[in-house]
Amino acid sequence: MRMTIIRKMLVIMIIAAPLISYSGCKKQAKCGCGKDVLFTLTNTVSHVYWTTGSIVWFQTVSDPYSYYYFCNPSEMEPILKNYKSGDELLVSGAVYYECNYLYQASNSSYGSTIRSYNIQVTDVHMDMYGK
Repeated sequence: MRMTIIRKMLVIMIIAAPLISYSGCKKQAKCGCGKDVLFTLTNTVSHVYWTTGSIVWFQTVSDPYSYYYFCNPSEMEPILKNYKSGDELLVSGAVYYECNYLYQASNSSYGSTIRSYNIQVTDVHMDMYGK
């Protein structure tokens, strides 16, 4: 009789353990400007580039395999016109996943070393101490 109780308890524990340990689905990060903030950059040394259109992007000196695209290029245009495309500047702002990169990375069977992000830039200025 004691063995049947132990067996029943063991069966109940085997069935209940996965239910208790299940913490739900992990939330997929949303992509695009103004969605889920991944991290923030503060005065990050970067090479900032722009075209005659409204596309502005940069690569940080510490991670040349990541591209950051401005969410607010027209807002930053008055500041950027004081510099040349390719200048080394300090950039600050909130970083988000770039949607095309996120979709391609989730559909790819191999990992890419090049990453793309969006950034809501809050400040861009010249590194006065580094020059």
